[in-house]
Amino acid sequence: MGTNLIRKLLDSGYEVHAVDDFSTGLESNLAELDCKVSKISITDIDSLRRALKGCNYIFHLAARGSVPRSLKNPRATLEVNLTGTLNVLECARQNGAAIAFSSSSSVYGSNLELPKNEKMWTSPLTPYAASKLAGEGLVQSYSSSFGVPAINYRFFNIFGPWQRPDHDYAAVIPKWIWKLINGHNTIEIFGDGTQSRDFAYIHSVTSILLEGLSNQINHPTPINLAFGNRISLNDVVEILRLHFPKLKVNYNAPRIGDVKNSQNDPKELMKVFPNAKAPPFKEAIEETIEWFVRYGNRIVNGPKVLD
Repeated sequence: MGTNLIRKLLDSGYEVHAVDDFSTGLESNLAELDCKVSKISITDIDSLRRALKGCNYIFHLAARGSVPRSLKNPRATLEVNLTGTLNVLECARQNGAAIAFSSSSSVYGSNLELPKNEKMWTSPLTPYAASKLAGEGLVQSYSSSFGVPAINYRFFNIFGPWQRPDHDYAAVIPKWIWKLINGHNTIEIFGDGTQSRDFAYIHSVTSILLEGLSNQINHPTPINLAFGNRISLNDVVEILRLHFPKLKVNYNAPRIGDVKNSQNDPKELMKVFPNAKAPPFKEAIEETIEWFVRYGNRIVNGPKVLD
């Protein structure tokens, strides 16, 4: 997400200062870009204050991601996603900066009603989901208590170029594509494949984030960021099989904390961002495959994602 957003911001003429500890991302992704980079963790409040001094808008995308990872080490997830978010908010308050926070559709948890809308009750099932819901609360509290301009985005399942495909917690679509490109014809699915997701193409997501910045959009309640395009994992497999005819699937037992189905009702998204649009899923998959064929070697063999 970060690399895609930085490229879009630079193309739009913004001055960018990237802050990352590069525990999962790659410094090389930013090496050729005209932006300032600080290699620090958001848990280091003193370094963060120095890095963010003078900024006027913060895209808070930093997090210890992954539901399974949070189950292995919940304390580490909460330290980064809660304490880190508090630190970012303190910096925003001190700088008079606006903030856009990356939350997650996982906050809905055990709420099985579809499609999801922002007025539905939340019920996190995992430490990761709980950390994201708590982060939303912190952002909203700083907005109401200290006047920090803010917007909470609840991301659904994002996929596309520049996503690392080569570690245990990688997003499923780039992970599958990379394996198939490299001749590993068997992919893993946890469950029977009928589970569905509302996948959002990365370029559609970053376009919305850029519009939020350009138009200084603040919002009192979270906004679901997905377009209502629900598709099963088995259907994703069939689309991939058009490009990789030898594809086979190894079905495993479902994982703890995984939600069976996910789909957004995009009415609120389209109300706030009427220009938002998404390409057809098949087209977005094809563009992602093409990107990984051409550039995938640039983003593999990065730091091991350790617990």
